[in-house]
Amino acid sequence: MLESTTTINPFEVALKQLDEAAKLIKLDKGVQQVLAHPKRVLTVSIPTRMDDGEIKVFTGFRSQHNDARGPFKGGIRYHPQVTIDEVKALSMWMTWKCAIADIPYGGGKGGIICNPKEMTQGEIERMTRRYAYGIADIIGPHTDIPAPDVYTGGKEMSWIMDTYSALKGNFVQPELITGKPLAIGGSLGRNEATGRGLSFTVREAAEKLKINMKTATVAVQGFGNAGQFAAQFVEEQGAKILAVSDSKGGVYNKDGLQAGALRKHKEKTGSVVGFTGAKAINNEDVLETDCTILIPAALENQITKKNAGKISAKLVAEAANGPTTPEADEILYKNKTLVIPDVLANGGGVTVSYFEWLQNLRREYWSENEVNERLDRNITNAFLNVYDTHEKYGVNMRKASILLAVNRVVEAIKIRGLWP
Repeated sequence: MLESTTTINPFEVALKQLDEAAKLIKLDKGVQQVLAHPKRVLTVSIPTRMDDGEIKVFTGFRSQHNDARGPFKGGIRYHPQVTIDEVKALSMWMTWKCAIADIPYGGGKGGIICNPKEMTQGEIERMTRRYAYGIADIIGPHTDIPAPDVYTGGKEMSWIMDTYSALKGNFVQPELITGKPLAIGGSLGRNEATGRGLSFTVREAAEKLKINMKTATVAVQGFGNAGQFAAQFVEEQGAKILAVSDSKGGVYNKDGLQAGALRKHKEKTGSVVGFTGAKAINNEDVLETDCTILIPAALENQITKKNAGKISAKLVAEAANGPTTPEADEILYKNKTLVIPDVLANGGGVTVSYFEWLQNLRREYWSENEVNERLDRNITNAFLNVYDTHEKYGVNMRKASILLAVNRVVEAIKIRGLWP
């Protein structure tokens, strides 16, 4: 199938990032080739009986990139645009994300080409269980631990866990998967983890840049789970939120917006639009708001070479995956804007997933306080390690993150060797 020239192939982007890192650390060509190829990519057909009695065959994937540092880890997404290259790229980025957070996992990713918005709950359950059956031989508590991603959540994770448990011995195995409801082994603090982790990186970056959080102003593009909690936690550090947007539009108030009140308004109306006392703005305006800290928490490719020069924020913390294009990265770096890249800034989610797995393996559960304290320690160390790498090599924070991650994975590969 020919792709249009305008389509950005995510796997090519991932390979380019690896190549840049490899040059900087003078990586052995053979080892680079190992990292450029996922260890395993499985494609499964998923015959599903629809509510009208017809059988529809969906296609699903599971990419397992690298397990030199530990079992594969990564989400499963349900989306009409899922491709094998997207899943391969995301599994590579998960390898780096886990290495940056310094948790003993490698990267994996899964997906099904489908539109869950056009399916009933029964159809989604039958498709999910059939997918779990299709990948059951390559996933497992010590081999590959999936998690939720785009358009999947606790419900789908429960079905996958239940199907796998029935297939592999008929006893409950919560350690197979993370992002589960609390009743079947989920972790306290998981829901807020991405936003909370991001707020810790913002706190550390503010200290490095001598930004006073008590006088800092913030704009948040995307008011979903990560955006809401990121806004709430930076507000708790003393910052004032000026602008917020979601898919329907945005709002601005120079005197500040309260994260809690915005959340209530969105729960009631389905959007931040129409929030009392705020003026309407669009998504582009949110990015270009005159503020200290910008949090892109929506879709990929939002900050581009067209608008990067108009961004006034001193600090950009990426809650979304891939919101900044490579050209925009260079512009922001030249303009002395520090970007905390997605693989570091939103690493709170996978870190607390790791905590969930540990709790499941031990059948021992931690308080929310304990989860949050451990998350703070992990994310703070990750930020400081990336910041040191950024200073040592004189590169932007994204390149520094990949450099740090590649170094850690390469060390594990070299120690373990190539047997058999």
